Amino acid sequence: MLDVRGLKKVYESKDRRVEALRDLTFSVEAGEFVCLVGPSGCGKTTLLRCLAGLLEPSAGQVSVEGKPVVGPPPGMALVFQEYSRSLFAWMTVAQNIELPLRHKGLPRRQRTALVTEALAAVGLQDTPSAYPWQLSGGMQQRVAIARALAYEPHVMLTDEPFAAVDAQTRADLEDLLRSIWQRTGVTTLFVTHDIDEAVYLGQRVIVLSSSPTVVQDDLTIDLPDRRDQLETRALPQFTELRTQVYAQIRQAQRRSAPTVTG
Repeated sequence: MLDVRGLKKVYESKDRRVEALRDLTFSVEAGEFVCLVGPSGCGKTTLLRCLAGLLEPSAGQVSVEGKPVVGPPPGMALVFQEYSRSLFAWMTVAQNIELPLRHKGLPRRQRTALVTEALAAVGLQDTPSAYPWQLSGGMQQRVAIARALAYEPHVMLTDEPFAAVDAQTRADLEDLLRSIWQRTGVTTLFVTHDIDEAVYLGQRVIVLSSSPTVVQDDLTIDLPDRRDQLETRALPQFTELRTQVYAQIRQAQRRSAPTVTG
């Protein structure tokens, strides 16, 4: 579903050159839930922008459903960390969710049905006429997820979507996203800096090295499909897996090399 081959991104200006991504190669199969972690500043957001067709790579190729990405793919949806900036304050919840469906050219009746279904999926069926500023942070992020779902994507990219909410809301949103994934089967690449979150959510965890970035490791998460915030996190396998991921990130930090040349 998502294939990355030899991806490289270099930022160049008059007096400096920054190699953000060096040689990234990995793939995500249809219906997989893959989490991506790495040291701070390793280029996770740069990678996501390349995957979404928002940033042109310096070398290599990204493909979605076998087609090279040369712009935002029609079957892809994004959920950002800063939900307050991704929602339009002057539009109602329903209008925010409906906006990309209008650009998609869907008829009004179909748009209304998709908005209703998406709001029900995230537990906000009673808020279509509310405005984002009237909702809590967690509810606003649910709206952002609903907007992505209503688009009926084949691939969903998420950029640290729960980093700006409190711990309890974060746990609730983690369970919500995983239940949506289990129900819809949408291919999901979840970018996070939280190791525990990556292990709890994913079927696989891809660990990135320090910048210039390569794939440090690709771990299979051998945990039960049915997960619980208390029981799953108390399993010995969970502790072992999070320790493996943390060890890889520490190793990546120790191998960090200068990325700026004059």
